[in-house]
Amino acid sequence: MIILRDDDPISAQPSVVAIGVFDGAHRGHQALLAELVTLARARGALATVITFDPHPASVVAPTHAPALLQTLPQRLEALERAGVDQVRLITFDDAFAEISAASFIADVIAGQLRAVAVLAGDDTQFGKGRSGTVAVLRELAPRFNIEVFSAPSFGDGVRFSSSRVRASLRVGDVVAASDVLGRPFVLRGEVVHGDARGRTIGYPTANVAFGAEQALPALGIYAGAVWAAGQWRCGAISVGKRPHFYDDGIVLVEVHIPDFSGDLYGDVIDVAFLEWLRGEAAFDSLEALLAQIGRDVARSQEICGTFTPSSPFLLR
Repeated sequence: MIILRDDDPISAQPSVVAIGVFDGAHRGHQALLAELVTLARARGALATVITFDPHPASVVAPTHAPALLQTLPQRLEALERAGVDQVRLITFDDAFAEISAASFIADVIAGQLRAVAVLAGDDTQFGKGRSGTVAVLRELAPRFNIEVFSAPSFGDGVRFSSSRVRASLRVGDVVAASDVLGRPFVLRGEVVHGDARGRTIGYPTANVAFGAEQALPALGIYAGAVWAAGQWRCGAISVGKRPHFYDDGIVLVEVHIPDFSGDLYGDVIDVAFLEWLRGEAAFDSLEALLAQIGRDVARSQEICGTFTPSSPFLLR
């Protein structure tokens, strides 16, 4: 997949273009991208996505910026898995936010990407003040001999959206999130050193670093699967503040991978959340905590035993 950045913006071939953040690569995104590829192939053009980094809301309305379901590398991998040929990755800053919708069409869509067609969802927005809409595209695009197509409907009237995924994650309903995504929600992060307390009680964990902008499921214990050391493995996941030991307000993501003893420090791993098991809690004794962890691990392995990483959007 070709990635055009700010210093290399000219497409080598004509394009069929879709515009959006595409955070999550959920089932609605997948349907739109499949249609984009179909339109592009029929016209001998590149299936091209215009996307942004950082998220536009983090610049124009930072107090309302959504938590991100994917890191930028995850987003780009998902676009490639969907069959996208080319991505125009725009650095979204204050200066870019001032570009009008008309200039965006003329300079970026028609000029930089040599678009012959645009595929637009009903919520497509671009340009200063989000003034660029499907109606604006239909009015201005013909001046540049660009066709405009509406994105296909999908889901029997049920709207698949990144906001629905975030809402499900906020209450720990990772199964509902998975239904929208078409696969489990995956948190990607680097394994970093912790205090090694899990190792001292017989349940070593990989501590997964994540950015402040990344979405997390609600605090609790989850059954999951982990891509580590070259394969998917079962794992019990804790998202929490470890109230039994500290409760210092710091949220950690820790994964215990049964029957694995390798060194993952510095590795970037994917943590797939399969099912919520319980809320986090403080226990009366270490023995009670260990007994509960044992039950959590056993249940996690039982749930993970039915996990089949068949979706290409699991990215590994």
